Formats: sequence, C-alpha cells, structure tokens
Amino acid sequence: MDWTERIAGIKRWSRNGERAPHKPLLLLYALGRFQCDGGTPIPFSTAEADLKRLLKEFGPPRDTSPGYPFHHLTSDGVWLVDTVNGPGSPGSELGRLRQSQASGRLHPDLVRALTADSRLVAHLARLLLDANFEPSLHPDICRRTGLSLELGPAPAVIAVARRDRAFREQVLMAYEYCCAFCEYDGWLDGTAVGLDAAHVRWWAFQGPDELANALCLCVLHHKLFDKGVLGLTPGRTISVSARFVGRTAVAESMVRSLSGRPVRDPQPGLDRVDLPHIDWHARQVFRQPSRAA
Repeated sequence: MDWTERIAGIKRWSRNGERAPHKPLLLLYALGRFQCDGGTPIPFSTAEADLKRLLKEFGPPRDTSPGYPFHHLTSDGVWLVDTVNGPGSPGSELGRLRQSQASGRLHPDLVRALTADSRLVAHLARLLLDANFEPSLHPDICRRTGLSLELGPAPAVIAVARRDRAFREQVLMAYEYCCAFCEYDGWLDGTAVGLDAAHVRWWAFQGPDELANALCLCVLHHKLFDKGVLGLTPGRTISVSARFVGRTAVAESMVRSLSGRPVRDPQPGLDRVDLPHIDWHARQVFRQPSRAA
C-alpha cells in the first residue's frame, strides 16, 4: 500500500477556501506519539486536551471539537477507534467518546510500514505540514506534537505543486527589502537578513506565489501574521487581535502600536495585496475576539 498517496488523499471538509486541518493535526499528533512510544493506542481521555490545544493554536479561528477528527479520521483508512464495547467509533460527540472509554490508533498496516522504514514518519509529517500550514508554523507544530523531522526524506514521493523559488526575491525587491509592517530593513555582508516573503492567503489553500498575495515582513511579524495575531483590514491597515496579550513596552512598540497603521505599499506600478486574499486571511487566520468576549 502506498501510504504517501493515502495520506495525501485524506478527505478534508472544504467550503469557499475555509481551513479544516483537524484530521491532519490528529495525524501529526499520532505520528509524534508513534515516534515516542510506537503504535500503542491513544486513549481519548489523553488526546482530548492535547487536540483541543492544537486546534485552538493552529486551526481556524472558529471553535472545533477534538471529537470531530478523532471520529471522522476513521473514514480514511489510516485510523481506527475502539471502545470498551469493541471495535468502532461511537461518534464524534465528546460525551460518547468519554463514556465509552474510546481509544484511537494508527492502522496496523501503517504501523508496520512506519516500523520498517524509519524515514517514513518524517516524510508523511512533511507532506501533512506542507499541504496544510505555512512554513513559519512547522517548527511550532512539531514541538507541540513531539515530532522529529531529522531522519531525512523517505524515498517514496508523489507529484505535488512546488513553490516558486524566485517568489521571495521578487517580493523583497518589490518592497525594497523593508518590512511592510514595521519598516525593518536589516542587512549583513550585502544580504538581507530577517526578512521573509509572506503569503496572505496560504499557499496550501490555493494562495498563489504572486505579488498580489504577498507582503515583505520581518521574521517576527511574519510569524505573528501567520498565527493570527496580526491581520489586514479592507483599507489595508494593520489589525491587532484583541486576544493578544503583551505586558512590556517592547510588546507595545512592536505589536500593539501597529494597530491602524497603513501597510507599506510596494514600489510604484507593482501590485498591492488583492482584497479577496485579505478577506481570506481575516476569516481563516486572524484571531477575532470570541463571541463570548
């Protein structure tokens, strides 16, 4: 069985470009657990809080139950759920998963493949990360799931879209090697340092490698933009999430003071960020206050 194709083909809920990384996050969590203790079953009582944190930090701004991926991943042939009553998931409702003492596990055939090829875990994890998250978030997700990607790529590959290698240089040049949020413009020995080409609509969600979907950002503001701390308004000014907490003068000057500031434009004659991409980021990434707030 080609596990690369199976993992790449996992069904995700989709509507109007909305992010739904619930199953990928559960799989990344399960792969991290495999690296730690093999293919032993994962009790829902153990996974519930971990999945809730992962979904809150790396999922879309809307609330999602950890029961959703724990149950629905069983339809993709890579995950099994058992209860005290026998094989089979009791559903996605949290009460039923708790009361039935549900536990989940990777499919035995997948466990055998992972055991036989020590590189396969890292390969499948990279596949899931690239298909669902911006690169700035990959190290954080690996730390949260306990994954190590240091074993090198597995030999099996599938045809996937590739990022444009010239994209970064085009974006940095368009913004004159200056952060569009804070105007940082550091250089070392003739090379720009600490600057990134940031996608507004994520590449994993049909965000094109085009200037109209990009900003030149310093590494700090790129991370905060991808985590939803910072966003853009339709008027192309900077938004700061009301959920962000920073108590020092540094947090005030580097983050809070950006609120309402106009985003730096690219050089004259070059494309500014398109409004549909700004709208996607506002709906799918930016951390709005919760309804209860």
